[in-house]
Amino acid sequence: MSGEPVILAEGLRKLYPGGKVALEGVDLAVAPGTVHGLLGPNGAGKTTSVRVLATLLGFDGGRARVAGADVATQARLVRSRIGFVGQYAAVDEILSGRRNLEMFGRLYHLGRRRSKERAAELLERFDLAGAADRSVRTYSGGMRRRLDLAAGLVLDPRVLFLDEPTTGLDPRSRAEVWRAVRELVAAGTTVLLTTQYLEEADRLADRVSVVDAGRVIAEGSPEELKSRVGGGRVEVVVARAEELAVAAEVLGRMAGAPPEVDRDALSVRACMGGRGAALAKVVRALDEAGLDVEDIALRRPTLDDVFLSLTGHQSGEEPS
Repeated sequence: MSGEPVILAEGLRKLYPGGKVALEGVDLAVAPGTVHGLLGPNGAGKTTSVRVLATLLGFDGGRARVAGADVATQARLVRSRIGFVGQYAAVDEILSGRRNLEMFGRLYHLGRRRSKERAAELLERFDLAGAADRSVRTYSGGMRRRLDLAAGLVLDPRVLFLDEPTTGLDPRSRAEVWRAVRELVAAGTTVLLTTQYLEEADRLADRVSVVDAGRVIAEGSPEELKSRVGGGRVEVVVARAEELAVAAEVLGRMAGAPPEVDRDALSVRACMGGRGAALAKVVRALDEAGLDVEDIALRRPTLDDVFLSLTGHQSGEEPS
């Protein structure tokens, strides 16, 4: 994970017609051979950032280099060194997986023979060889996205841009894509991933840039970002709904702030400091109050806690 950044952006600005600011001075540095996540809700600037860095969209200020080439003045060279997988499948559903990849090879001027060879290599690499000659319309969601990833790697790029690659996928298909991404990085590819899924960023990214309203508001490893929230979270589930108000009063008094109550009205959460000691104090306080506690647990902060702490809203919400 050492060396000069393979992706470097400094002060990127992008304005849309009417003066709407899409990017407001985005700074980004991505180390080679890593997954760097851009985390934020829809409309935060994640996709715009990726499209600018992939030379698919012009920009109005700042500078950027990708894979050793200047994005503004060497766009063709940048495109020869990158792969791009968007939010929606770019493959032809009528064609087979093999024919799709061979077609991409020909479009990239690899020639007939090399296109066939590259298609076979990628089908094997992404565990699609058994379905290579089936129409893509028969593929599962996970298989289609793996084929999309394969298409983005036809030129064996140094950098792969993934724009919300698992949107709309079921958990099993999402896990398939995650495995494929990990294998790519293990082989030396650098990945810039946009996502609004907290779990995806936590599972895949070596480092995360939190994006909100066109700006990077925090950056670090998932663990570093979670440590910024501090402390832990005590979760209490009372046995009877009528005891919820009393439990909330006890936890609120100890935490110095009103606890959060789950929608099912059975769980009370309170941010506490001192982790282990806090849990013991809560257990004693609830017992002294005569409450029948069904479950109590201490959990570490999540990236969702980080995002809420930084922005004031959940990661899945549109920024106001």
